[in-house]
Amino acid sequence: MHIQILGSAAGGGFPQWNCNCRNCRGLREGTLNARARTQSSIALSDNGVDWILCNASPDIRAQLEAFPVLQPARKSRDTAIGAIILLDSQIDHTTGLLSLREGCPHEVWCTEMVHQDLTTGFPLFNMLEHWNGGLRWNPIGLEGSFVIPACPGLRFTPIPLRSAAPPYSPHRHDPHPGDNLGLLVEDLNGGGTLFYAPGLGQVSDALRQTMARADCLLVDGTLWRDDEMRVCEVGDKLGSEMGHLPQSGEGGMLELLDGLAAPRKVLIHINNTNPILDEDSAERAQLAAHGVEVAFDGMSITL
Repeated sequence: MHIQILGSAAGGGFPQWNCNCRNCRGLREGTLNARARTQSSIALSDNGVDWILCNASPDIRAQLEAFPVLQPARKSRDTAIGAIILLDSQIDHTTGLLSLREGCPHEVWCTEMVHQDLTTGFPLFNMLEHWNGGLRWNPIGLEGSFVIPACPGLRFTPIPLRSAAPPYSPHRHDPHPGDNLGLLVEDLNGGGTLFYAPGLGQVSDALRQTMARADCLLVDGTLWRDDEMRVCEVGDKLGSEMGHLPQSGEGGMLELLDGLAAPRKVLIHINNTNPILDEDSAERAQLAAHGVEVAFDGMSITL
């Protein structure tokens, strides 16, 4: 299995266009040892030729330019993207579909809840019907597994995660199973297993058992501490209120990862305020001491 990190930041990217927190200011001024990052998205392949996008970020055009394999130029108009999986209906994970309109129709896999949001509160499916048939919906059920024809060597098992729907969702204040997914991805040709969850707020015993099956954990790295937005004076919400498990503290992501034996443990979807973006920070050193990596744009993983 080939895993390509197209974007590794949370919403807004890094640096965020209107943010002057320590990290964003330091990166702009060249005083911070850190890398710029686009908004979170990955691509998966069973053969290195045909690919499936997991989420389509607003930065998708720049991400495709940075990964030429997705534009193999075999004919006058071409792409190696065979399908797109949407793990939720958040703006940060779906707006890139608008930038892909010239390549419609696209095979899009998502849950009923996500499809409802993207035909009502944020009607991307409706809008893109005007471009060569738009988006072809393939429903993801909440039980069992599925295989996508573009990459038949990969088996996907959806893992419903508890999280709030976007502000424009008709059920914003009434969470439903299927609003947010994690994915367990298995290589049917003898490769490894990936657990992917860029948004992860709560971990049940059942979910912990699922994560224990993975050779690589690519999971929510949004915030170092639950009150980070308040401390950095850029917002008033806690990470737990936004559906993100912080790395530090009792019951945090580091504690969770310490209890799992996966050879690769990688954080993705990193907010611009998170001190782990500073490669010289004490927090980054703490991650390294626990054997936890930090995803970056262009990172490649093979299982």
